[in-house]
Amino acid sequence: MRRLLAAAVTAALAAALAVGTALGVVTVLNTTPEQPNTPLISYDTARPGR
Repeated sequence: MRRLLAAAVTAALAAALAVGTALGVVTVLNTTPEQPNTPLISYDTARPGR
């Protein structure tokens, strides 16, 4: 009986750890990194000088 209880507790802790890890990974993947608001390409809209 004691081994059965130990196995059940171990399985419950392993399941809780797996769920916590999965939720942590999802949270990390959903965070958006800070991105600079600078354009990669800019077009010159002024008229060329004559």
